[in-house]
Amino acid sequence: MKILVFSSLAYSLVNFRGALLCLMKEAGHDIVAVAPDHDPAVEQWLKDHGIGFKIISMNRTGMKPLEDIRTLLGYMRLILKERPGVILAYTQKPIIYGGIAARLTGNTPFYALMSGLGYLFSPDGAKPGLVRTIFLRLYREGVRKAVKIFVFNRDDHKDMLDAGIVDSKQNVIQVPGSGVDTTRFIQQPLPAGAPHFLMVGRLMRDKGVYEFLAAAKAVKDEFPEARFSILGRAEEFNPTGISKEDIPQLQSDYPVTFLAETTDVRPYLAESSVFVLPSFYREGLPRTILEAMATGRAVITTDTPGCRDPIVDGESGIIVPPQDAAALATAMRTFLQNPDQARQMGEKARAIAVDVYDVAKVNDILVGHMGLNQAATASVPPAPQMMAKQI
Repeated sequence: MKILVFSSLAYSLVNFRGALLCLMKEAGHDIVAVAPDHDPAVEQWLKDHGIGFKIISMNRTGMKPLEDIRTLLGYMRLILKERPGVILAYTQKPIIYGGIAARLTGNTPFYALMSGLGYLFSPDGAKPGLVRTIFLRLYREGVRKAVKIFVFNRDDHKDMLDAGIVDSKQNVIQVPGSGVDTTRFIQQPLPAGAPHFLMVGRLMRDKGVYEFLAAAKAVKDEFPEARFSILGRAEEFNPTGISKEDIPQLQSDYPVTFLAETTDVRPYLAESSVFVLPSFYREGLPRTILEAMATGRAVITTDTPGCRDPIVDGESGIIVPPQDAAALATAMRTFLQNPDQARQMGEKARAIAVDVYDVAKVNDILVGHMGLNQAATASVPPAPQMMAKQI
């Protein structure tokens, strides 16, 4: 069977969906991955794994009707040319326009992988307005005929119902995020010395960057030996983004090192003691948290959808209220006052990552629900029934 996979960024096809693409290919299917941008490294990787690649233009941020119509028409032409048996789309615009295109070209079985509800469901974006109204209507049209809709956390389905994106009759399945490769992200010993707190994420206000900065400053005054780092990409055009020009002043005002974006976060996780994600952005289930857990790192994160789901508060990490720098600082002090706590919580986090969030288990759930795993189950261990929830 031919399967089209619609994405909004070529890099994500390998970084987030590479194992899933390979599993479907291994099951004997003909896979064509679709993205709006050229990425020679990604294209070579896909070619090496026998996976096709097509480019359909897309404006990834904002609403530009003419460009969005061009994306829809591009998807329709591709579907008519390739005649797939299944379409899988993830992230907002591929889901919206992929779902509409699937319906307009003959109702090809369509599956939506909702990796998060995004900015319009975050505190800064969850306000009434024309853009939000249009977005919700488009999203509803995109998933209206979806065979199944996969969500990553326990809150998304309710919020989608409340917003009118889905109705109670639609088939929504909760899965454990994108998963993490626990053979690539292996448990690492904690570095010697005082705790090193690492945040990984795009540089956006609603990812909690300023809360991390304020907490670091408060803790540094009491514990001068503590270290703090942020690893992430500057966001020049995002509504809540922090630009490259802002970074020198922030580094001057706060005791935090800003690290350049990287394609391999593992060395930075290994050099950290505690992972921090103080996000109040509407996450699905942050991959960064799963990677930190697999590395054997305790996690401090917020009591928000997605962020709280993989953490057992007080056992594998500490959950704090969102947008509360004082509570974040208190959580950091816990690890400075009890040096062995990072090790204990890190071991628990690693065990959860292996037992629940291993990418092979997650992908087996996905291909099973799509009926695509007939030839793949022999090489991928079956997942426990508890891993996927009908909601």
